[in-house]
Amino acid sequence: MKVQLLQLEITPGDVTVNEQKISDFFSTVIDSDTDVVVLPEMWNNGYALAELEQKADQHLTRTQPFLQQLATQYDVDIVAGSVSNHDVGGLYNTALTVSRSGTVLYSYNKVHLVPMLDEPNYLTAGNDVPYTFNLSDGTPVSQIICYDLRFPELSRFPAAKGAKVIFYVAQWPIVRLNHWRQLLQARAIENDMYVVAVNSCGSDGQTTYAGHSMVIDPNGLIITETQEDETVCTATLDMSIVDAQRQAIPVFDNMRPDVYRYATR
Repeated sequence: MKVQLLQLEITPGDVTVNEQKISDFFSTVIDSDTDVVVLPEMWNNGYALAELEQKADQHLTRTQPFLQQLATQYDVDIVAGSVSNHDVGGLYNTALTVSRSGTVLYSYNKVHLVPMLDEPNYLTAGNDVPYTFNLSDGTPVSQIICYDLRFPELSRFPAAKGAKVIFYVAQWPIVRLNHWRQLLQARAIENDMYVVAVNSCGSDGQTTYAGHSMVIDPNGLIITETQEDETVCTATLDMSIVDAQRQAIPVFDNMRPDVYRYATR
C-alpha cells in the first residue's frame, strides 16, 4: 500500500483557501500509483475556535462532496483528516475517510477534547470509539484524532478487531513534539501495527504546530519523517510485516480482559 501524507499549514477560518491548497497539492504531488492520501486535523477552518459556530460545516455537506470529487478524480482513498462540523447534538471535530469510488467509509467525532487549546469551550466530545473499517483494497484500518493519541484504549479496540494500520491526524504543537513522536511509536509497538501520522505545520498566531508527520512500522521504527515545513511524505506499507509481528509477539492472543480494571475520577 502506497500512502502519501500531506503536511499542510492551515489558514484559520478560511475554508476556501484551505480547500484550494489541498486541490493544488493533489494536482501537483499525488503520484498515479498512490493508494491512500492522508490530510491533517481540522483542515477546513483550523483552530479559529471562536468563529466555528458560524464557519463550521453543516453535516459535512461541503466537506463530503469536495473529498468525493478528489477521490474519484485521482483514484485514491482519502483519509481525510478532520473538520469542524455541526451535527446532531453539537459542534464536533469530525474525522472521515472517503474511498476512491466516492463512498464514505468511516467517520467519528473526536472523543477527548484538548483543555490546553480550549476545545471543550467550543466543541462537543464524541461518544463512540474508533472502529475498524476496510480501505478499497480490503486492508483493515482505523483513524484517530490528535489528543486521542494520549488514550491508548482508543487504538486498542480497533487493533484487537484486526486493524493493521492506524491513521493519526493532528494539529499537534511543537512544544510537545517529543510526546508526539514517542506516543506514536508506542501505539505501533503495543498494537503490532503500522502507524501513519499526519500533522499540520506553521503558526496560527497562538500555537506553532510541529509538523513531523511520519510513518512507523509495527516494530516501532520510523520509516519516514518530515520536518516542520509544508511538504508531502511518501511511504509503502507491507501488510505481511504486520502479520509476522503479530505472530512473533501475539499480544492479542495473550490479552486478559477478565482481569483488567480502569480507574475513574
